[in-house]
Amino acid sequence: MIRIQDLSISFDGKKIFSDVNFHINPKEKIGLIGRNGSGKSTFLKILLNKIEQDSGLIELSKNYKIGFLEQHIKFTHNTIIDEVCSILSEDREYEVWKGEKILNGLGFSDDEMLQNPQLFSGGFQVKINLAKLLLLEPNLLLLDEPTNYLDIHSIRWLKKFLIDWKDEIILITHDRAFMDSIISHTLNIHRENFRKISGNTKKIKEQINQEEVIYEKTRINQQKQRQKTQEWIDRFKAKATLASRAQSKAKMLEKQEVNIKLSDISNLDFKFNYSKYQSKESLLNAKELSFGYDIDKLLLKNLSIKVNKGDKICIIGKNGKGKSTLLKLLHNELNPISGSFTKHEKTKIGYFGQMNIDRLNSTNTIYQEIQSVDQHITETLVRRTCAHMMFSGDLADKKISVLSGGEKSRVMLGKILLNPVNLLFLDEPTNHLDMESTETLMNAVKIFEGAVMMVSHDEYFLNKIANKLIIYDHGKVFHYNGTYKEFIKNVGWKDI
Repeated sequence: MIRIQDLSISFDGKKIFSDVNFHINPKEKIGLIGRNGSGKSTFLKILLNKIEQDSGLIELSKNYKIGFLEQHIKFTHNTIIDEVCSILSEDREYEVWKGEKILNGLGFSDDEMLQNPQLFSGGFQVKINLAKLLLLEPNLLLLDEPTNYLDIHSIRWLKKFLIDWKDEIILITHDRAFMDSIISHTLNIHRENFRKISGNTKKIKEQINQEEVIYEKTRINQQKQRQKTQEWIDRFKAKATLASRAQSKAKMLEKQEVNIKLSDISNLDFKFNYSKYQSKESLLNAKELSFGYDIDKLLLKNLSIKVNKGDKICIIGKNGKGKSTLLKLLHNELNPISGSFTKHEKTKIGYFGQMNIDRLNSTNTIYQEIQSVDQHITETLVRRTCAHMMFSGDLADKKISVLSGGEKSRVMLGKILLNPVNLLFLDEPTNHLDMESTETLMNAVKIFEGAVMMVSHDEYFLNKIANKLIIYDHGKVFHYNGTYKEFIKNVGWKDI
């Protein structure tokens, strides 16, 4: 069990949270939610003794072990199985079989376990870190965006694993459906305060929204009543017969606690800038497209697809099979081995790539980076775009170098917004965004009048968005003309 008592912390004079009090009881699985910058990751760092709180206590039960999924990749062994089992203590050396079982569950073959972890893609490296954590067998799992860069198969496995987990969990994720399928309690950081309830994310958000509506109505009524009282005092304070009564009312007003208007909370607020496309021809037409980094191991073979206005095409399948590569091919960053594709002369593409946030100029401010799209864009439009991305006022002057992953993702989206487009390439765009920003992005994609090609492993997102699919499964790449729900019902995954 963990007891949090009067916990407070601030950075550079800015309060993050204060006087936090709650318990984490045995078997509780807690979803930790809050806007980007609310203090979720800060709270985890305090739990892990990576930073020290200003005041307050964290009390753990005796011999209580906390395990954290590391996002930073650093391997020191030559094989995956040796890397994973390196966390085993001497008295657990015989438990290598547990490491093998966990790796199998995450999609590693027996042969792959004997390969160097450095040879694998970022998604697979995250899985290796996850396997190390699970093999540690902690009492409490701390998971900060564990689904980032995981594929659908691994996410499904992880969900089942966490549902079956017998001990405690604290989970941060932008994937609301994933979180709600696992948690028993929600811990919400809101307006510098923590609140824990039994139930899912929807329940606590509805409670808080209702309370704030009631608070605002009460505040307005109080303000009106105070104004009436003050008017009465001003009217009768000079009359001898009512002066003492007026003075009494004035003292009452001074002592009365006044409800302060709640500050507005920034929300990601945008829609993609659509460039009109009135041709009946396809925006993009790919014929018999083949590609591989190794000629003997093709990632694509003879794929043909037409992209038409209104298409919402989601690209799905296991990691490392070439989904991101397909977008790079269609964006002319790679050349096909065979086949061809053509774009209509009026096709205008906006591209959000997995690694594009690393291409941001770290010495620029947010304003400068967004303005770099076109130096002729007016300051008013750049500032408005910054505000849409939740960087209003002085926040737009923050350096790229100090931004979180979620903030960098919002800068990339802001750069796309300034260019009118009719075809969007989005490669796992929800990674690093919080729940509210993810839902705003999903709505923006849904109402976009042009076409979208998007790599995603978020099944909730897929069910809401996709009307066509490109599927990497069972060693093949093929086009499916239908929704994700129809694919699961009529075809289903062959890979497991």
